[in-house]
Amino acid sequence: MALPARTARTETAPALPTPSSSASVPVPPTRGPAPWWRRWPAWAPHATAAWGVAYATAQTLWAATGTAVPMAGDRHTPAALQLLLAALALLAAVCLATTRPLTRRARRAVGGALVVLIPALGWGVIGLPLYVVVLLSGSGLESATSLAHLLLLTPGTALLGMVAVSYRRRGRGLCLRCGHPHPGDGEGPLSHPDVSTAPRGTRRAAYVLLCGLLPWSVVKTVWLFGGDAIGVSGEAWQREMEADATGGARALASVGVDVTVLAALLGVFLTLGLTHRWGQVFPRWTLLLAGRRVPRLLPLIPAWLTGFALALYGTLLTCGALLMAAGVLSKPEPEGVFTTGSGLAWMVAFGGLAFGGLGWGLLVAARSYAGRTRPRCVLGAAAAKQPSTQAS
Repeated sequence: MALPARTARTETAPALPTPSSSASVPVPPTRGPAPWWRRWPAWAPHATAAWGVAYATAQTLWAATGTAVPMAGDRHTPAALQLLLAALALLAAVCLATTRPLTRRARRAVGGALVVLIPALGWGVIGLPLYVVVLLSGSGLESATSLAHLLLLTPGTALLGMVAVSYRRRGRGLCLRCGHPHPGDGEGPLSHPDVSTAPRGTRRAAYVLLCGLLPWSVVKTVWLFGGDAIGVSGEAWQREMEADATGGARALASVGVDVTVLAALLGVFLTLGLTHRWGQVFPRWTLLLAGRRVPRLLPLIPAWLTGFALALYGTLLTCGALLMAAGVLSKPEPEGVFTTGSGLAWMVAFGGLAFGGLGWGLLVAARSYAGRTRPRCVLGAAAAKQPSTQAS
């Protein structure tokens, strides 16, 4: 009699759901469509196309009217380069204006266009940190056209990056919004991961890169207090700074604070926030915001933009310093407060270590922060937990 009883229990027991079953993952109720900023994979290509037309129009008008757009030092962007940039922007508008599924040939064309467009157009963002320091110090602008060009170029570079991410996820069959594989259209609520600290290896790499700031900041501080370093007297440097600086920069210098060193400290603060728990939840000293979750794009956008610009600029300076040390490039002629070419070469090397170290440190920390804080669609989170529930 025992065998039939066991057979009956087996027949009446409910079947366990399988991952492929539609009933295995409960669909959470949704409260209408997701906000517009969460639907960025749908509108980013169209926004990039509109930006490409606007940027191409501006560059063409500047080239046609002979408007001077400063490029480096006393040099201005030639009209031929402006027309080339306009053509690249139109290429972005043509190639990236669709969100429909693409053929293999079209995907290769879009991928190739992004590989060319992001570095070709993103090089101008290198001046972003300099303008931030200038605006915060109240030193005044040398060229309104240059600032307008930067304000046009920065959102375009960000949009190109967003398009690259969306096309990469679409090509791999991932959710366009959260980047994880799961069923559904990704229109439901998001599940945010727990607060965490960056891995030890990431923190060590970021700290080592930040050490590149030390030679540059020490030299600037010595000059600020009237000392001599690398062939430059503190008095001469202070006279030149007082002649060039205005507003906040002069006020900070009067109390012994160099505005560029202060800006570097803000970069260090941002890097530490990206690698520690208090960068994901507002700490107690933020008063009204204490305990709330930090919007992940709040630190990521300045870290990506500033880190990219500083890393590129610092790498170029470091390569130039190494080539001068190897004798491939001649040492620069002394100018300004520098009395020797070797002193100016040392400052180029210190600047490369400082800007490159801070930029790469920000990028390393931002990459870890983006991975640790990336939310998952609730539907995808339920699907990920389903196999473990079955196993238990």
